[in-house]
Amino acid sequence: MTRIIAGRARGRRLAVPARGTRPTSDRVRESLFSSLDAELLAEATPWSGIIVLDLYAGSGALGLEALSRGARSAAFVESDRAAARVLLANCAGLGLPGADVLQRRVESLSGVNPPSAAANLVFADPPYERDAADIAGQLQALFDAGWISRGARVVVERPSREETSPLPASWRSERQRRFGDTCLWYGRAVSPGEEAD
Repeated sequence: MTRIIAGRARGRRLAVPARGTRPTSDRVRESLFSSLDAELLAEATPWSGIIVLDLYAGSGALGLEALSRGARSAAFVESDRAAARVLLANCAGLGLPGADVLQRRVESLSGVNPPSAAANLVFADPPYERDAADIAGQLQALFDAGWISRGARVVVERPSREETSPLPASWRSERQRRFGDTCLWYGRAVSPGEEAD
């Protein structure tokens, strides 16, 4: 059972798609958001200043967790029709403001006009069989198209056995955190020596 961990919707259950997705475990989400809370606190950045882009969103657990904690908005991108229905139901059930579901392939998003404010927090949970270089290319294309802001935090979920970074080579890779079969890659959409805003 997937639940919202903290914030306005704390404890509320989320439906998960019956097939075709791999929801991020509660343990991994708890660690991820604990880390984000600490980073935002250290930078004196409130959750209300966060704009989320949740790629390969599945149930929407990551973006909805951010909205529950006070993020300004979250755009959820999910191509699977059944998963998108579950995601829409989760958004409606929680009633958190700022959710926007885009039922389309992540690869097609760079050809769509971006929102007026680019995301400064990006979650990507692509299928594990997806090539790391393809993921990095998609992230770069979304940055170039104005969907991802300069300095954005980016967290990509990959299998632990994967050694190749899913982040664009021109971005700063900050760390990896492994949880059994899952590895989170943390980075920023800035050059390795450049300061993030």
